[in-house]
Amino acid sequence: SGKKIESKTTIFDTINFDWWKQHNDPYLEGYIITALEKNYDIKTAKLKIEQAGLAVQAQKADSMPQVSIGASPILGKFPDSTKSQGSFAMPVIASWELDLFLKNYDKTKAQKSLLKGTIYQSEALNIAIVSQVAAAYYNIVKLDKIIEIQEKLTKDREDIYSLKKIANKEGLCSTNDLILAQKAYILSNNDLLDLKKTRQNALNALAVLIGDSANNTKEYERISFDSLSDDFTIPAEISSEVIINRPDYKAIEKQLEASGIDVRVAKKEFLPTINILGLMTFIASSGSSFNWSDAFSLLGGSANLPLFTGFKRVANLKLKKNKYEQVLNDYQKTNLIAIQEINDSLFNLKTDKQKLLNNKKAFEIQKKDYGYSQTKFKLGTISKLDLLQEKEALLYTQQLLINAKTDCFIDRISLYKTTGARL
Repeated sequence: SGKKIESKTTIFDTINFDWWKQHNDPYLEGYIITALEKNYDIKTAKLKIEQAGLAVQAQKADSMPQVSIGASPILGKFPDSTKSQGSFAMPVIASWELDLFLKNYDKTKAQKSLLKGTIYQSEALNIAIVSQVAAAYYNIVKLDKIIEIQEKLTKDREDIYSLKKIANKEGLCSTNDLILAQKAYILSNNDLLDLKKTRQNALNALAVLIGDSANNTKEYERISFDSLSDDFTIPAEISSEVIINRPDYKAIEKQLEASGIDVRVAKKEFLPTINILGLMTFIASSGSSFNWSDAFSLLGGSANLPLFTGFKRVANLKLKKNKYEQVLNDYQKTNLIAIQEINDSLFNLKTDKQKLLNNKKAFEIQKKDYGYSQTKFKLGTISKLDLLQEKEALLYTQQLLINAKTDCFIDRISLYKTTGARL
């Protein structure tokens, strides 16, 4: 049953793969599919579902009659006899605990609830892993663009430093200004190295998420940052029904249900157990074979009620009630956290979208300023050094725009995750 539940179609439906297709990014879709197939946490979650399914089968088996067969060879010498005499017995024993008070039924029901909870936990994990894959992917795409801009900044810093050296030789620039230009060039190189290191770490993290070796990260393809569209709508509000449909919420709900059943079972431990026992034994002495006249059979029943067990049953009942209270607190906490996460994600998305619009305006203004500076440079009214400094300001503004745009994508992924993939 576990394999049927975790079919590829069901997994794709769980993560709302159609939502990811709307991004029109085949590279991202490929990484998501690979993660669903090869991520080791997801593989472990599938094994846990199988384990929970086997626990249900084991509990069902405890509710069924138990039959066993044995073999008992005997060799003995009786009084007033000089010879040993052997016999061979083959007992067949059948026993069944009559579930008059539905205790075993409740135990099976609790295991089924835990199985459903495990399935929901797996669905929540799928959504979380897909969200991590997408967040890592978009950060890598962003870093590609940031590194491209940082390389331009570093080249401009190098050109500025070269111009400062020439100006210093001609006495038009102080040694202090020259040193500052050199320092800026060196620091820009360091920033470039840090960015490349961060990108490689992000690629390595993506490799782990998709179950791949970090040695293959050079082959990882991705979309260009300029191709990313930020033309997406933001919901004005999120329905409260989204919370109760979140897989993690459903998982804790099933755990609470199972814990409640455990309390009921602990109460039923104070009731008597009723057992039916059947016994049939074939006994053959030396030199004879089994026949019906050698059979011995017995059918009976018993009702057992432990009078004193050292208060074990009382302690067990209190233990189950304590666990139920813990799970109930976790259930209520999950509800509050879900509301907080959705509100935070929605507010962050709205705020960062406004920041993105502001940065777009600032970038357009800076582009106009740089255009004016280019005109002035052609007319000879400003120096090349002034033009490079204006270009540097434009590149910095572009970096702010890139970061703001990426923040919006990360916020959307966060909202996707907190709504249980139901955007």
